Amino acid sequence: MFYKPKSLLAFLLLIGCTFLNHAQSFKANDPIAVNQTIKKGVLSNGMTYYIYPTTVNKNTASYYIIQNVGSILENDQQKGLAHFLEHMAFNGTKNFEGKGILNTMQKQGAVFGKNINAYTSMDETVYNLDNIPSKEDSVIDTCLLVLHDWSGFLSLTNEEIDAERGVINEEWRTRQDARMRILNQMGPFVYNNSLYADRMPIGDMDIVKNFKYQALKDFYKDWYRPDLQAIAIVGDVNTNEIEAKIKKLFANIPMPKNPKRRFEIAIPDNNAPTFKLALDKEISSTSINYMIRHTAEKPTGTFTDLEKSTQRDIAFSLINNRLAEMGQKQECPFKGAQIGFQNFSRLNDILFIGIAPKPNKQQEAFTTVMKEWVRAYKFGFSKGEIERAVAENISSYENYLEKINEIPHKRIISMVKDDYLKHEVISDPKAEFEMVKEMLQKLDSKTLQEQLSKLYTPQNRVVTVTGVENENNLNQDQAFDIIEKAENDASLQPYVDTFVSKSLMDGTVLKPGKIVSEKEVKEIGATTYILSNGVKVHYKFADKNKKTVSLYADSYGGTSLYEKKDIPSAHRFSELALMSGVGAFSDTELDKMLKGKQANCIMYITAISENVSASANVKDIETMMQLLYLRFEKPRFDKEQFALLKERLQNNFKNREKDINSIMNDSLSVAVYGKNNSKVYPTNQQYIDGLSFDKMKAIYEDRFADVSNFEFNIVGDVAPEVLKPLLEKYIASIKGIKRKETFKDSKAKWISSKINKEIFIKMETPKSTVKISYTKDYAYTEKNKILASFLGDILTLRYTESLREKEGGTYGTRVQCVSTKYPVPTAILFISFDCDANRVDQLLPIVYQEIDEIKKGEIVSEDLEKTRTNYLKTKADSKNFNKYTSDLLYNYFRENYNMDDPKNYEDIVKSITVKDIQDFANSFLNKADSYEIVFKPLK
Repeated sequence: MFYKPKSLLAFLLLIGCTFLNHAQSFKANDPIAVNQTIKKGVLSNGMTYYIYPTTVNKNTASYYIIQNVGSILENDQQKGLAHFLEHMAFNGTKNFEGKGILNTMQKQGAVFGKNINAYTSMDETVYNLDNIPSKEDSVIDTCLLVLHDWSGFLSLTNEEIDAERGVINEEWRTRQDARMRILNQMGPFVYNNSLYADRMPIGDMDIVKNFKYQALKDFYKDWYRPDLQAIAIVGDVNTNEIEAKIKKLFANIPMPKNPKRRFEIAIPDNNAPTFKLALDKEISSTSINYMIRHTAEKPTGTFTDLEKSTQRDIAFSLINNRLAEMGQKQECPFKGAQIGFQNFSRLNDILFIGIAPKPNKQQEAFTTVMKEWVRAYKFGFSKGEIERAVAENISSYENYLEKINEIPHKRIISMVKDDYLKHEVISDPKAEFEMVKEMLQKLDSKTLQEQLSKLYTPQNRVVTVTGVENENNLNQDQAFDIIEKAENDASLQPYVDTFVSKSLMDGTVLKPGKIVSEKEVKEIGATTYILSNGVKVHYKFADKNKKTVSLYADSYGGTSLYEKKDIPSAHRFSELALMSGVGAFSDTELDKMLKGKQANCIMYITAISENVSASANVKDIETMMQLLYLRFEKPRFDKEQFALLKERLQNNFKNREKDINSIMNDSLSVAVYGKNNSKVYPTNQQYIDGLSFDKMKAIYEDRFADVSNFEFNIVGDVAPEVLKPLLEKYIASIKGIKRKETFKDSKAKWISSKINKEIFIKMETPKSTVKISYTKDYAYTEKNKILASFLGDILTLRYTESLREKEGGTYGTRVQCVSTKYPVPTAILFISFDCDANRVDQLLPIVYQEIDEIKKGEIVSEDLEKTRTNYLKTKADSKNFNKYTSDLLYNYFRENYNMDDPKNYEDIVKSITVKDIQDFANSFLNKADSYEIVFKPLK
């Protein structure tokens, strides 16, 4: 798999001297060097294996099995069985009876849905065990045994099959929203009536509810076999030892005699373009997609592949830069637009143009984007655009190579999947970079135009429109007319690039300050600097993430200091500032100026604080500091951007009454807080009307007027001798007024201490949504915070067993229990799930029964130990990253406790007993305020 650089908001001018002198001469058929870190092999039975050693997460490994099997292989009587089979992999295997896999892995600290999961698509099914401890042979052996059983030893008992039917039906119910119904309408058009259109992985619920046991077993026997499987182990492991274990355990899995051919489906060609307008009563916003299908290009693993891929990526990034710039203007008829080229199915790729029009602007939006597309492939790109794109690519590769040992497990697995399923090379990134540098050296507009023109073919075109009822929706004649006119528009002119590169600090005169004191904090190995303007900066060196630095600062106050009428402006002022740019530069200009650099800085507000968050590559730390200075001293507020912000909000609120989730959220707010709560601002037209340009500017300037009231934490791979001059030059030069302030308690009160209500909503796919919550003022301590988490996670385990597995009543229950410190110490429990409306009365008593049993101390010891192990493992894992060090600083200086001291976490977690949880549940939940809101379909 090629490494494809992403947009980094960076600008690097000195490209020539960095690589042109070292360019090699590559030929078209030169192979791309394969990454030697990864070990790949094929067993005698046809099974492929991959091993990638990495210490990005120390002492852990991830285990995957990739099945080259998906819903496309089902026959008409098996629709949904590929996905059903995925579920059954967690319901009993040869070596793990019943829920044995879950129970075994949870004892290692894994969480179902997070560390233990799977997915089914049309062309593949993938199972995973993520971040499992890897330093004990017994644990490694167990994980490999799970993969072994997933390969071909599922139990598939009749009882477990029947129990899972309800779970999958509830998964269908949860996912069967307006967007899914629109997708079902469009399937025959985007897939041109091929088998793909009739093989959505969730399947046919009539089949799911009624298929005969043998039908599932037949699908399993036909397709789960070694020659269609790859296993991948990524993590802190010994490659040779793992390879030996794989060969011993997996090589003897038999291949069936006369196996069925793993067929692949090509979407048939259509010479005439097709069109589909899809409507749904619950759709609240429109979209337009113009696609051109292509036969998928077979990878050759050569310089030619990489060159073509790189050229296309750059060409599309430049088009999307133009579209993004257009979207910053109020007169632009679309909310967003993107053009690209990607894989669509196993044998087909697509060129796509995706547009989110503004309400009743579908024709204008499609016309505007089509003209920009035609302008690009007819006239190409300016020298400045290409130079910035080259700089961005170089910077991306350099950053990737600097952090080559920090690639996350999932990213490596993504490369493995592409190698196994699509035969894309897992390339050596250093060797690939040498190839890329040569192709970038000779990159020009003509080359990019040619790549775009080759993809814009007259065959296999389809336009799909997601429309909104009672809007002026784009129709077929209009769509095809817009395409034809854009293609033949003689008035189109080349794009004019007016950008002139400048320095961020042009016109800015700094008055540097001083570090007036420096104190070592030996307990956590940190240093506190006091600057001449009163600012405190806490610093700690950390290189768990190489060549990166992060900055966080906060000051107490937040939106709690403002009256209700000013809340909309207080919520949105930071958004306006970011949209406006900084100093003399618009946001678009700033984006271009930063190409080739990796540095950012944002300011934002919460209910109790105003905050600064920034990060950078170490080489760009001064740029980060410059942005920080300008955000404080020279914020920018653009009235045109204010008008655009209001319009965007207006567009988001339009047709809100059609969106089921919005209706539920608004109804819940009214049910709990009432219609005219002095602390709650409704999300409606009144909110937009409450926005004031002058007030937003005034609130920003007020909240960030006193830098001395902020505490800064700086963590990263930067030495003190590099950092200290920058602190004096930039942070110490920001003016401060040395005021003292804190937040107020602005928390909204419920209308009653006990609220039970049924709310009936008109919906296309009937279902009920249950939302239950408890809240109470409650002392905040480290132990109470941990006890709240234990309560929530143990309830999650119990509801998974009772509501999902035993009753088949819901796809999943969301549970969260927290103990919060601000603005007043509070404990909160929240429970939510979707289900069949006819089963609410049956399931609700189970919810409360599980809570009551915990209050009685009836807690399964295994649930307690699983949760405990997970917390200790998660804490140990977190220490692999710089963010842990950042949190360490914040908690030490702001919250007055040391995260590194075991007594503040590990010792508490290890000491938690059943009685602790029982006592906490009783003291919190007894006499707590509560609500039970049940949404039901209006008949």
